[in-house]
Order: sequence, then C-alpha cells, then structure tokens
Amino acid sequence: MGILKQVNLRRRIIVIVCIAIASMSEFFVAFAGDLKIGVVNTEKILRESLPAVQAQKEIEQEFVPRDAAIKKMAAQAKTLQDKLERDSITMEDTERRSLERKLANLSREYQRTQRQMREDLSARHNEEYSVILERTNRVISKIAETERYDLILQLQDSVYRSQRIDITDKVIKAIDNE
Repeated sequence: MGILKQVNLRRRIIVIVCIAIASMSEFFVAFAGDLKIGVVNTEKILRESLPAVQAQKEIEQEFVPRDAAIKKMAAQAKTLQDKLERDSITMEDTERRSLERKLANLSREYQRTQRQMREDLSARHNEEYSVILERTNRVISKIAETERYDLILQLQDSVYRSQRIDITDKVIKAIDNE
C-alpha cells in the first residue's frame, strides 16, 4: 500500500508541475508579446553609412603618398635584384657584396615602412570607426526612445534574425541625415 501512495503522490506532483509550467508559459508569451526588440548590424553600418564611406575615402587619400613611396621602394628593390641576378657573374666581389648589402638594407627598410604604414592605417581606421560607433549609439538610443524599443541588440553575424526586427537600414538613414 505504501508504494501505491507514493506513485499517486508522484503523479499528483507531476500534474501540478505541468499545470504550473503551462500557466507560466502563457504568462511569458503574453509578456513577450509586449516586448519590442530590434537588431542592428554594426558591420553593415561601418560599411554602408555615409560617414563610414566618407571616412574610408579620407583615409585612403591620406595614405596615398605613403603607399606610393612603398611602391617606389619595391620597384627599386626589384631593379637591384634584377641587376644582381643578371650581372653577378661579371661583377667584382666587392661590387656584388655592396649591391647585396644595398638590396638587404632596402628590403629591411621596405618591410619596416610597410609594417609602420599598416599599423598607422589600422590606428586611423580605429579612430574613425570609434567616432562613427559613438554616433551610431546616439542614433540607436534616439530610435529606441522615440519608437519605444525595450531592447536593441548590436549583432555582427547571427545565424538567424527576422527582417521584422532588423533596424539597421533605419539606423543608417538616421546617421546619414544627422
């Protein structure tokens, strides 16, 4: 008899838990129905917004002279390499070693200059993007307040998100018009 009472008690507990879960799920569905959520793709904003496009063009123009100097160094190194390969047999040892040293120095300078430019370019991009992201966050806050969003998430890549909650294009338009 004791086992039957335990089984009945377990069944009653299971039924009570199921009823509680069912009523809570209705509560959460009702609550979620009032929740307004938006999603923003910041990568797209940094690629397509007017300030981002303008910043990219500005940065490119800023680094054109340095890029030209690097290309000039590469051409000089190629010329020295070609001369060394072509004439090394007929050159005196001292002249060949001098040319090899010159080529090695130019190669080191080329690599150093190229690395420095990459670092400066990266720093410059980060500067501009941080300004754009601050502006983006201001715009998102304004949109959230005026359109009464409860939650806006910034997502880079997501497996799935409904176009209904994606407000990226709205944010881009607001940034472009600011």
